[in-house]
This record gives sequence, C-alpha cells and structure tokens, in this order.
Amino acid sequence: MSLLWSCFAVYAIWYLTSAKHYAPISFAEARMLWKIHKLNIKCNARKWREIRRGGKTVGFECECGYKHIQKRPIVANMPAPNVQPQISMFDKLHTPYKST
Repeated sequence: MSLLWSCFAVYAIWYLTSAKHYAPISFAEARMLWKIHKLNIKCNARKWREIRRGGKTVGFECECGYKHIQKRPIVANMPAPNVQPQISMFDKLHTPYKST
C-alpha cells in the first residue's frame, strides 16, 4: 500500500511541476516579441499573426514559420508587485518630527 501512495505522490509532484497552460499576452507584447525574434535571428519576414486560444492572444506565428506560445506551469504563483509606499507632501509638511 505504501508503494502505491509513493507512486501517486511522485506522479502528483511531476504533474504539478510539468503541466502547463496557455498564458494570455497583450497584442503589444506579442508584437514586441515578434520584433525581438526578427532582431535575434535577422528574420526578413514582414508579417506575423496572432495565435489565439479561448478568445485570448497566447502567442504569435512569424511568416518564416517560427511560433512562440506563452505557457506557464499550472501551479505558478503571480509575482509579488514591487510597490513602494507613497508619502504625500501634506504628510511631510504637517509632521512635527523628522521621519526616516
């Protein structure tokens, strides 16, 4: 029985780390990735088309045959935003002490 559970655990870990789904990108991101592709391999193509899945853009296909599809792992977390606190001028003017 322990062998069966061990196999199930290994399979679950493998599935969660390797299974991927399509990640939507904007039209501008797809266009920028196409321009980067053109610069990197010196592609002479003039046209590209969006690759859409479920009504959302997930990549592009170049006229030369290159395809880029944005995928991410199923269990990937969103990156934490790097937001710094804002201090208004009002707070600076009406604070009786010097803050660090």
